[in-house]
Amino acid sequence: MESVVNKVLDQTDVQILDILQRQADLSNTEIAKRVNLSSPAVHSRIKRLETEGYIKGHVAILNQEKLGFDLLCFIFISTNLHQAEELATLERALEGMPEVLECQCITGEYDYLLKVANRNRSGLQAFIRKLNELGIAKIQTNLALREVKSSTVLPIGEPETT
Repeated sequence: MESVVNKVLDQTDVQILDILQRQADLSNTEIAKRVNLSSPAVHSRIKRLETEGYIKGHVAILNQEKLGFDLLCFIFISTNLHQAEELATLERALEGMPEVLECQCITGEYDYLLKVANRNRSGLQAFIRKLNELGIAKIQTNLALREVKSSTVLPIGEPETT
Protein backbone atom coordinates (compact mmCIF):
# COMPACT_ATOMS: atom_id res chain seq x y z
CA MET A 1 0.00 0.00 0.00
CA GLU A 2 1.21 3.51 -0.83
CA SER A 3 2.32 5.94 1.90
CA VAL A 4 0.30 9.13 2.48
CA VAL A 5 3.45 11.09 1.65
CA ASN A 6 3.52 9.49 -1.80
CA LYS A 7 0.10 11.01 -2.54
CA VAL A 8 1.54 14.52 -2.07
CA LEU A 9 5.15 14.06 -3.15
CA ASP A 10 6.58 12.04 -5.99
CA GLN A 11 8.88 9.07 -5.38
CA THR A 12 12.02 11.14 -6.07
CA ASP A 13 10.99 13.71 -3.45
CA VAL A 14 10.48 10.89 -0.95
CA GLN A 15 13.89 9.41 -1.82
CA ILE A 16 15.57 12.80 -1.35
CA LEU A 17 13.84 13.36 2.00
CA ASP A 18 14.80 9.87 3.17
CA ILE A 19 18.44 10.42 2.20
CA LEU A 20 18.56 13.84 3.87
CA GLN A 21 17.03 12.65 7.14
CA ARG A 22 19.67 9.93 7.35
CA GLN A 23 22.68 11.90 6.05
CA ALA A 24 22.00 15.65 5.90
CA ASP A 25 25.66 16.38 5.20
CA LEU A 26 25.67 14.74 1.76
CA SER A 27 26.35 17.02 -1.18
CA ASN A 28 23.71 17.63 -3.84
CA THR A 29 26.01 15.80 -6.26
CA GLU A 30 26.02 12.66 -4.09
CA ILE A 31 22.24 12.82 -3.62
CA ALA A 32 21.81 13.33 -7.37
CA LYS A 33 23.77 10.12 -8.06
CA ARG A 34 21.55 8.18 -5.67
CA VAL A 35 18.26 9.41 -7.20
CA ASN A 36 19.40 9.60 -10.84
CA LEU A 37 18.94 13.36 -11.28
CA SER A 38 21.27 16.25 -12.04
CA SER A 39 22.77 18.18 -9.15
CA PRO A 40 20.87 21.40 -10.06
CA ALA A 41 17.58 19.43 -10.18
CA VAL A 42 18.25 18.02 -6.71
CA HIS A 43 19.13 21.49 -5.44
CA SER A 44 15.83 22.86 -6.82
CA ARG A 45 13.83 20.04 -5.26
CA ILE A 46 15.50 20.50 -1.86
CA LYS A 47 14.81 24.24 -1.94
CA ARG A 48 11.15 23.54 -2.84
CA LEU A 49 10.85 20.96 -0.06
CA GLU A 50 12.27 23.52 2.40
CA THR A 51 9.93 26.26 1.14
CA GLU A 52 6.91 23.96 1.39
CA GLY A 53 7.86 23.03 4.96
CA TYR A 54 8.76 19.36 4.45
CA ILE A 55 12.30 20.13 5.63
CA LYS A 56 12.34 22.11 8.88
CA GLY A 57 16.12 22.49 9.12
CA HIS A 58 19.51 20.83 9.04
CA VAL A 59 21.25 20.04 12.33
CA ALA A 60 24.11 18.08 13.83
CA ILE A 61 22.98 15.60 16.48
CA LEU A 62 25.33 15.92 19.43
CA ASN A 63 26.39 13.27 21.93
CA GLN A 64 24.85 14.59 25.15
CA GLU A 65 26.88 12.34 27.46
CA LYS A 66 30.22 13.38 25.93
CA LEU A 67 29.16 16.99 26.47
CA GLY A 68 28.39 16.40 30.15
CA PHE A 69 24.61 16.10 30.04
CA ASP A 70 24.42 12.81 31.94
CA LEU A 71 20.89 13.21 33.26
CA LEU A 72 18.11 12.71 30.70
CA CYS A 73 14.63 12.98 32.21
CA PHE A 74 11.08 12.61 31.04
CA ILE A 75 8.91 14.93 33.07
CA PHE A 76 5.13 14.78 33.09
CA ILE A 77 3.43 17.99 34.21
CA SER A 78 -0.15 18.99 34.95
CA THR A 79 -1.27 22.57 35.26
CA ASN A 80 -4.07 24.44 36.97
CA LEU A 81 -4.21 26.75 33.97
CA HIS A 82 -7.33 26.76 31.82
CA GLN A 83 -7.32 30.04 29.91
CA ALA A 84 -5.76 29.98 26.45
CA GLU A 85 -3.60 33.01 27.25
CA GLU A 86 -2.24 31.39 30.43
CA LEU A 87 -1.43 28.18 28.56
CA ALA A 88 0.27 30.14 25.77
CA THR A 89 2.40 31.93 28.39
CA LEU A 90 3.37 28.59 29.94
CA GLU A 91 4.24 27.11 26.55
CA ARG A 92 6.39 30.14 25.66
CA ALA A 93 8.21 29.75 28.99
CA LEU A 94 8.84 26.04 28.31
CA GLU A 95 10.04 26.83 24.77
CA GLY A 96 12.52 29.29 26.26
CA MET A 97 14.10 26.79 28.66
CA PRO A 98 17.28 25.43 27.08
CA GLU A 99 17.11 22.21 29.14
CA VAL A 100 13.84 21.26 27.41
CA LEU A 101 14.69 19.22 24.33
CA GLU A 102 11.07 18.38 23.55
CA CYS A 103 7.69 19.45 24.89
CA GLN A 104 4.56 17.58 23.90
CA CYS A 105 1.00 18.57 24.82
CA ILE A 106 -0.57 15.20 25.65
CA THR A 107 -3.83 13.55 26.62
CA GLY A 108 -4.42 11.58 29.79
CA GLU A 109 -3.58 12.27 33.41
CA TYR A 110 -0.93 14.89 32.56
CA ASP A 111 -1.03 17.90 30.27
CA TYR A 112 2.56 17.95 28.97
CA LEU A 113 5.50 15.61 28.56
CA LEU A 114 8.97 17.16 28.61
CA LYS A 115 12.23 15.61 27.53
CA VAL A 116 14.86 17.40 29.58
CA ALA A 117 18.67 17.22 29.59
CA ASN A 118 20.61 18.24 32.68
CA ARG A 119 24.23 17.88 33.66
CA ASN A 120 23.45 16.53 37.15
CA ARG A 121 20.91 16.30 39.98
CA SER A 122 21.42 19.88 41.10
CA GLY A 123 20.65 21.04 37.57
CA LEU A 124 17.47 18.96 37.63
CA GLN A 125 16.53 20.39 41.02
CA ALA A 126 16.97 23.95 39.71
CA PHE A 127 14.89 23.08 36.65
CA ILE A 128 12.04 21.70 38.77
CA ARG A 129 12.13 24.89 40.85
CA LYS A 130 11.65 26.87 37.62
CA LEU A 131 8.69 24.66 36.72
CA ASN A 132 7.07 25.24 40.11
CA GLU A 133 7.25 29.00 39.52
CA LEU A 134 5.11 28.57 36.37
CA GLY A 135 1.98 27.34 38.13
CA ILE A 136 2.53 23.63 37.67
CA ALA A 137 0.10 21.59 39.77
CA LYS A 138 1.72 18.17 39.49
CA ILE A 139 5.12 16.92 38.36
CA GLN A 140 6.30 13.36 37.78
CA THR A 141 9.96 12.95 36.87
CA ASN A 142 11.34 9.77 35.33
CA LEU A 143 15.09 9.35 34.80
CA ALA A 144 16.35 7.54 31.72
CA LEU A 145 18.73 4.78 32.76
CA ARG A 146 20.00 4.00 29.27
CA GLU A 147 19.02 4.73 25.71
CA VAL A 148 17.64 1.75 23.82
CA LYS A 149 16.74 3.63 20.65
CA SER A 150 16.79 7.23 19.56
CA SER A 151 16.00 8.25 16.01
CA THR A 152 14.97 11.25 14.01
CA VAL A 153 14.21 9.13 10.93
CA LEU A 154 10.56 9.02 9.88
CA PRO A 155 9.46 5.87 7.99
CA ILE A 156 8.36 7.90 4.95
CA GLY A 157 9.21 5.23 2.40
CA GLU A 158 7.37 2.48 4.27
CA PRO A 159 3.90 1.31 3.24
CA GLU A 160 1.00 2.29 5.50
CA THR A 161 -0.56 -0.37 7.64
CA THR A 162 -4.30 -0.36 8.21
